[in-house]
Amino acid sequence: MIVVMNPHVPQPTIDRVMAEIQRMGGTPHLSRGEFRTVIGAVGEEAKIDQAHLLSLDGVEKVFEIMKPYKLASREFHEDDSVVEIGGGSVPVVKVGGKHAVSMAGPCAVENREMLRTIAGHVRNAGATILRGGVYKPRTSPYSFQGHGEPALKWMRECGDELGMPICVEVMDTRQVETMEQYVDCFQIGARNMQNFDLLREVGKTRRAVLLKRGLAATVKDWLLSAEYVLSQGNRNVILCERGIKTFEDSARYSLDLTSIPVVRQWSHLPIIVDPSHCCGKREWVPAMAAAGMAAGAHGTIIEVHYCPSEAMCDGPQALLPETFVGLMEQLRKIAALVGKEFV
Repeated sequence: MIVVMNPHVPQPTIDRVMAEIQRMGGTPHLSRGEFRTVIGAVGEEAKIDQAHLLSLDGVEKVFEIMKPYKLASREFHEDDSVVEIGGGSVPVVKVGGKHAVSMAGPCAVENREMLRTIAGHVRNAGATILRGGVYKPRTSPYSFQGHGEPALKWMRECGDELGMPICVEVMDTRQVETMEQYVDCFQIGARNMQNFDLLREVGKTRRAVLLKRGLAATVKDWLLSAEYVLSQGNRNVILCERGIKTFEDSARYSLDLTSIPVVRQWSHLPIIVDPSHCCGKREWVPAMAAAGMAAGAHGTIIEVHYCPSEAMCDGPQALLPETFVGLMEQLRKIAALVGKEFV
């Protein structure tokens, strides 16, 4: 349910309305837009008295959100959300609205030296957020599974040294507390998109969350997963289209470019694309990255390696540093055409 407040209503009046929602068993979520302030009343709607809320001082109107994803919907928050990643030891990077972002780095953090080398390359090319896997969700249990906490420390050291926030995939609720000490952004992988306990756990933090679309998930499924994070009070959610399973087998997955304008119509959350995982081959990655930006995405997350043939994970899809430089030049031009700017 949405409670729309009158313009310029004072904070004590807003607080009283939120208190009434809590008294009726709901959870209030405040959203301040450029032109209006709304309160989302989330909970069992039968217990929330719409007529009573409408009678309260400062309330302009009350209506139900028709979408099953309440807090992720445009009805709750009309303007584009801008998510901030970083702060403290590293600069803040904004994602959403007119702000475009490039996240880049190795698929897996193999050792401190390789991480520092690749991070230097991507930062010099224009990437502002460092990505790297420390816990790896592999199809085979015998494949390289990542170095865990030691690699987290390497990522944090490298991010601090280069002034880049870090984005790292979390796989289990038991990892959240440890990782929260190091990361600026939790990545939820495609296989965990509907791991609802994990979504709730990262939702209890205030770190940014990069939520990848599941391998066979609809856009509605994806937004409902984002709702789990938002419902815990964490508004810092970024969606990531990374390709879905279809009958087509020429590429690893099919990058659903349609999801970008659909998400942007249905939701206020920023969305980026992952062309590395959908293609599976580096020669196709630049084209799909460019297509994603042209379709309205707020950025890209791309895997880069200086020696892909020796990479411990997903070498065939990793761009060489010099290719990444050229791609960033192209993406800046496309971003300018669609009213965005890389920061």
